[in-house]
Amino acid sequence: MRVLKLKATVIGSALIAVCATVSAAEDMGKREYDNNCAACHGMEGRGDGPYAGIVNTLIPDITALQRNNNGVFPYDRVYEVIDGRTELKGHGPRDMPIWGSEYNEKAAEYYSDYLQPYNAEGFVRGRILALINYIYSLQQ
Repeated sequence: MRVLKLKATVIGSALIAVCATVSAAEDMGKREYDNNCAACHGMEGRGDGPYAGIVNTLIPDITALQRNNNGVFPYDRVYEVIDGRTELKGHGPRDMPIWGSEYNEKAAEYYSDYLQPYNAEGFVRGRILALINYIYSLQQ
C-alpha cells in the first residue's frame, strides 16, 4: 500500500512539474508575441496591429498559417521566418525583423553573467520555440 501511495505521489508531482513548465512556456510565448509581434500582426494575429497602416507591406494574418498549409502548421517555415538569420533565396525581400539576431544580442546582455558556460543559441531557440507555440495556439 505504501509503495502505491509513493508511486502516486511521484507521478502527481511529475504531472504538476510538467504542467507548470508548459504554463511557463505559454506565458513566455505570449510575452514574446505581445512585445515583438503584436505591433504589426495585432493582438489576435490577424495582421491588423497599429503598424499595419504605416508599413508598405501587407502584414499576414498568422491565425491562418495552418489553414493555408493544408491543415498542417508550417513549423519549420515559421521558425526560419522568426529567426531570420539564414537568408532564404527565392523568398523575396526580408520585411520582418531578424529576431534571431535580436534575441542573441539580448541573451548576451542579460544572461552571460550567470549562465556559465553561456549558450546563446539555446536562449535564442527557447524564445523562438515559446513564440511558435503561442502562434500555434492562435490558429483558426
